[in-house]
Amino acid sequence: MFDLSGKTALVTGGGRGLGLEMAKALAAAGAWTVINGRNGQGLEEARKRLQGDGIEIGIAAGDITRDAPAIIAAAVEKTGGLDILIHAVGERDRRGTEAMEPHEFAALLNTDLTAAYAVAKTALPYLRRSVAGRLIFVTSIAALAARAGDPAYTAAKGGLAALTRSLAVELGADNLTVNAIAPGWFATETNAHLAADPALKAFVDIRIPLKRWGRPEEIAPAAVFLASPAASFVNGITLTVDGGMTVQM
Repeated sequence: MFDLSGKTALVTGGGRGLGLEMAKALAAAGAWTVINGRNGQGLEEARKRLQGDGIEIGIAAGDITRDAPAIIAAAVEKTGGLDILIHAVGERDRRGTEAMEPHEFAALLNTDLTAAYAVAKTALPYLRRSVAGRLIFVTSIAALAARAGDPAYTAAKGGLAALTRSLAVELGADNLTVNAIAPGWFATETNAHLAADPALKAFVDIRIPLKRWGRPEEIAPAAVFLASPAASFVNGITLTVDGGMTVQM
């Protein structure tokens, strides 16, 4: 039920962090997987590391938020098709409302939400050719709950969860499922300094029932599940992977 042999996949934002963990898991499950990111050297280094673990992947460098058609076409040329697309690209601006101008708010929405729509629209002709296409967005627990001083990211991720539902309804007739993954606090290389901060330990103990940060590899099974035949009747959901953080009062 979780075998992806014979499937093809593209993971945007797949050069590091959670995107790379998801790409690695798809490839390990049998999918011929291509990773995308802006840093071509970083992608090549990731490819070599996985190759050392016996996992082969392809790379398609470029800024997916600016040039989705060319990048997706390059990925499809490498794989021969597209069955699974995981869009894991996103940026964050932690300034509050008084510090952020409307054009800066709009710029973050463009990167985190509008670009996701453009990627999905560009990929649709390829995904429709699949026997069972899978479109998976990576949103955030910020789509479900908010913190002060983070309006643009919260709005963008909430919009991405809504876009997931909308596309799931629109594209279901094409036997194409659309779902999202909402990660919580994960100790990626970007967050390593925060995960190691003793001052945050008390907060984590109170707010996360499992009383720890997530390990990056713990996001991978969610991606494999939603991409696999096991999720053939799962459509329009946001799968939260946060150690219980958003369900605790």
